[in-house]
Amino acid sequence: MTATYTFDVFSSLDGFGTHRGDWGKQGPELLAHRLAAYDPPQRMVFGADTYRVFARLLAESTDESEVRDAWVTRMRHLPATVVSSTLDGPLDWPDATIARGDAVDVVARLKKESEVPLRSHGSLSMNRALMAAGLVDRVQVTIFPVITGQTGTEPIFQDAADFDLELIESRTLDGRTQELVYRPTRHG
Repeated sequence: MTATYTFDVFSSLDGFGTHRGDWGKQGPELLAHRLAAYDPPQRMVFGADTYRVFARLLAESTDESEVRDAWVTRMRHLPATVVSSTLDGPLDWPDATIARGDAVDVVARLKKESEVPLRSHGSLSMNRALMAAGLVDRVQVTIFPVITGQTGTEPIFQDAADFDLELIESRTLDGRTQELVYRPTRHG
C-alpha cells in the first residue's frame, strides 16, 4: 500500500505563500479545523529551509503568539522527516529525522514504507518538484482573504509544471477563508 502525500499550504488570494507583515486572519473555526487535521497519525515532511523557518519562529515565539497555536504544537509533535543535505542533527523537533538525498527519491521511498499518510506544510520548492514527479496526491490550499501584491514574497507555484486539478473538497472557514483540496494530474 502506498501512503498518500498532501501538500498543505497557506496562500493569499494572489498566490503568495509568504509575506512581510501579518495576515491576522486565523479565526476560531480555522484554528479548530487545523487542529483536527493534525489529529490523525501522520508523518510530516519538510525541506531544510522550511524546517529552519519553523524552528526559528517557534524558538522566538511566546505562548500567546500565533505561532504557538494548538495546531502548530500538535504538528510539531508528529513524527517528521526533514529532507536536507546541509542540516546536521540533532534537530530541535521532538521526533524528527534527517533524510539525505534528493526529495523525489526520499518521498518515493517514504510513500512505499510509511504506514501513515504524509503531509508537508510549506516547503514550496520541494513540493513543486514532488508534484512534477507525480508524488503529490492532494494539494490543500488555504486561501486567506488578502492580496499581497506589495508584501508577498514567495509565489507558491512559480515555475511549477502545468497541472489539471480535480476539486475533491472545499469549505469556508470563519465566513472568509477558503480551503480547497485538489487531486493534481500533470497536464499534457
